[in-house]
Amino acid sequence: MARRASLPPGVPFLFNLLLIVSAPPFGVYTISRVAAAAVSRDLLPTWAWILAAVLSPPFLLYVHIWWKYRSFQRGAERLGATLPPEMKGHWIGNWDLLDGILKAFDSGYPSDLFDYGFDQCGAPIIQFKIFWDLQYSTKDPSVVKAVLATDFQNYEKGEMFHHFTDSLFGTGVFNADGDLWKFHRSMSRPFFSRERISHFDLFDRHADVAITKIKERSQANIAFDFQELIARFTLDSSTEFLFGNCVHSLHSPMPYPKNISPHNTVQVASSIKEKFPHAFSAAQLIVSERPRIGWFWPLRELFKSKTDEHMEVVDAFLEPLLHEALRKKDEREKAGVRVDDKENQDDETLLDNLVKQTSDYKILHDETLNILLAGRDTTAAALTFTVYLLCQHPHVLKRLREEILEHVGFQRRPTYDDRRSDSILLCRPFDMRFSIKEGIVPNSDPAGKPIYVPPKTAVSYSIINMHRDPLYWGPTAHEFDPERFIDERVGKYLVPNPFIFLPFNAGPRICLGQQFAYNEMSFFMIRLLQNFSSMELDLTAQPADSLPPPEWAEGEGRRAKEQLMPKAHFTLFARGGCWVKMGVAETEGVA
Repeated sequence: MARRASLPPGVPFLFNLLLIVSAPPFGVYTISRVAAAAVSRDLLPTWAWILAAVLSPPFLLYVHIWWKYRSFQRGAERLGATLPPEMKGHWIGNWDLLDGILKAFDSGYPSDLFDYGFDQCGAPIIQFKIFWDLQYSTKDPSVVKAVLATDFQNYEKGEMFHHFTDSLFGTGVFNADGDLWKFHRSMSRPFFSRERISHFDLFDRHADVAITKIKERSQANIAFDFQELIARFTLDSSTEFLFGNCVHSLHSPMPYPKNISPHNTVQVASSIKEKFPHAFSAAQLIVSERPRIGWFWPLRELFKSKTDEHMEVVDAFLEPLLHEALRKKDEREKAGVRVDDKENQDDETLLDNLVKQTSDYKILHDETLNILLAGRDTTAAALTFTVYLLCQHPHVLKRLREEILEHVGFQRRPTYDDRRSDSILLCRPFDMRFSIKEGIVPNSDPAGKPIYVPPKTAVSYSIINMHRDPLYWGPTAHEFDPERFIDERVGKYLVPNPFIFLPFNAGPRICLGQQFAYNEMSFFMIRLLQNFSSMELDLTAQPADSLPPPEWAEGEGRRAKEQLMPKAHFTLFARGGCWVKMGVAETEGVA
């Protein structure tokens, strides 16, 4: 297995911090020696020089912070703009805000901190400082539109985001900016044409296996973890689509509820293919925590990067696939086979398409890993919460199934024309960009000045807050009501303000694979409801720490309705899984 050779993140961080902290005292010492040499005597007593050396780092830090924030004020005045309201903490450096972020990440609701900030400040865009590092957060669709589209050139993932995620995303499309991003985008775009993503044989094969697994549990009246099953379905579909080499994770035994374990045995992953899904998810969870901690996150990984162990498994899974693709490319070139030969493109995978454009191993590794994340986790999250909400709303399930049976029938395999846009896309809760230079974004108050954005400032936008705000969606914003996407509310809310709904991002960085995701989700849901007529949550099968705390029920909005604990890394997921029971339809489809 190839090992990642790199310094632990904490080592260079501490070295740089030591240089920064030691520079002012060294400067004071140098001044004292130069001054003494110039006048042939000490200008100050030794204790005074020592005191000046000790106080110089905090003094210069204070001056730097004061000057930085003063420059922001002057910049806003120069552009006729204003700074947004500030969410303030009570402890030095706003340590309590950081503590709140980490608690929300670990045991709270995904939107907790944003809810608190927007409510405290009474505005849809706020500023806050974690150890004097300025950040903006917003749920205002007009600001999001400026960041993602109209002022796209002034916002990037940025050096700090790269620092957070480099151990996972590398130089892939999620982490790239500028010309490198355009290069990655141009490499992958041709493979997501309608012809490529409309071959439903791939989905059908893996859906058959998944439905068979569900029927086995249904016949035994035993709950199963739908989140685990659908993650395996999307992983198998994605690895076959990307690499032409399926991991066949659906063929491994499914976990049983906590109180049921056949023969009291626990299945332990042994092969790299079996270890890969867990390792990939664990690495995402670690990396997604870093931006929440802020610039000093390396202190938590002082002696070893927490992702190393998991990424070794990921690399070991990808390495033979990449080497095999490069070997095939060499063979084709030696045989004089043209890379644009139509006959050779029929069974071409995305990896085959990528190696035609580059032989750089790192570029291929990072790009395929980035697209695998997009192809597996986001779709699995959307389908998990689709089933979760259908379990909570059986009348919606009944109507959806009736529509499927009317248009597709009990047995016919769905086609491209049968697919419907899935209105339950909740997969990516937050995202972030960094400003390149100073700029302005719209103010939601028509009478207010535009909002000033300083250079190199993090601007995070909370999609989960925006998707649930009554200001943008009306009084039923917290209700599960798919009708809002087909009745008169479409014209009232969504059509005049399309940036209130961003399941696939927007602007030049809009998701390349959105049609692939629509096809995959629609195909699976049609197949599922052809075969099963009922579904219900089995809360007795849920791990104890996956159930919402009692105080959630006393709250407002969506939180009060939750029966599971939604959590987030780069996508939403249900802590402890989504354990359900399904009833086989009387007139069964073909699985």
